[in-house]
Amino acid sequence: MIHMLTDGVLPIMAFIGVIAAFALTCFFTSTCSQYLPKDMGREFAHNGKLSAGKPRGAGIIFITVFTLAALLFGSLSTELIIYLVLIYVEMLTGYMDDAADEPWGEYKKGILDFIVAAIVALNYIHFNSTQIQIATLGIDITLHPVVFFILTIILVWAAINVTNCSDGVDGLSGTLTIVTLVTIYVIDQVKGVSSDFAYVILLFVVCILGYLWYNATPSRLMMGDAGSRAMGIFISIAILKTGSPFLFLPAAAVLIVDGGLGLIKVALLRFLKIHIFSNTTMPLHDHVRKTIGWSNTQTVFRFAIIQIVISIATVYLLLI
Repeated sequence: MIHMLTDGVLPIMAFIGVIAAFALTCFFTSTCSQYLPKDMGREFAHNGKLSAGKPRGAGIIFITVFTLAALLFGSLSTELIIYLVLIYVEMLTGYMDDAADEPWGEYKKGILDFIVAAIVALNYIHFNSTQIQIATLGIDITLHPVVFFILTIILVWAAINVTNCSDGVDGLSGTLTIVTLVTIYVIDQVKGVSSDFAYVILLFVVCILGYLWYNATPSRLMMGDAGSRAMGIFISIAILKTGSPFLFLPAAAVLIVDGGLGLIKVALLRFLKIHIFSNTTMPLHDHVRKTIGWSNTQTVFRFAIIQIVISIATVYLLLI
């Protein structure tokens, strides 16, 4: 809105927007957490019962602040507004699951994710080309719209669910999401992608930081599905806007491995009766804590360090 009134975001207003987004996230998280639903403790997670009684669903707070900040300080376009609506819808579906007495079934959430992912794909195709770049090779490929549509649905669905599955240790999914989004921001700068969406990435990052102020070990509250699912869809949109969607693999490598292996293990067992990783607890963050003996803090720092190393290597490949 300010962008429209001033015919471009003034640097000082962009600065104010970032600071305001962080400050408001901290303020509302501190004052409104008492009204959030309480966690019942995850039965099958390592030390899951220790979280019982903590407020959960805090994603509704930082995603709401982010949405308002993006509307106020971002460069508004029809495409961006639709993305913001979809991010908020994904957050609301997660929050309703967080607040429900009985958790929503996997199929119900999966169908909702599919619908949201399909709308993201249609929105992107309408406002952008279906050309993608294999960034490290400098090869451009124009895909048939139907192929692009299907692949985008897979990308969005995967990003939502691997991020959701990685939310099991205080500060882990938020920290990994920040590293992934900062990586995407740097990729945008290296590739010379429009700075309009890059600024929205910064707003999202500082809102997560405001949440992490209260979620760092030992946490006072948890984001729940309201936060993790919204973070996942935002990551997918951000990587799509780079024009190189396959960069999702290195930019979110740890999220993919941590959350994705568990999804593959369950899917193979349920549908094909194939047992894999039988001696590995999933998600992987539970395995390193339960079997290897890492503390929560060690898990967060070491997973983040691994992703930072991969991200640095990825950016270097783009520069040479």
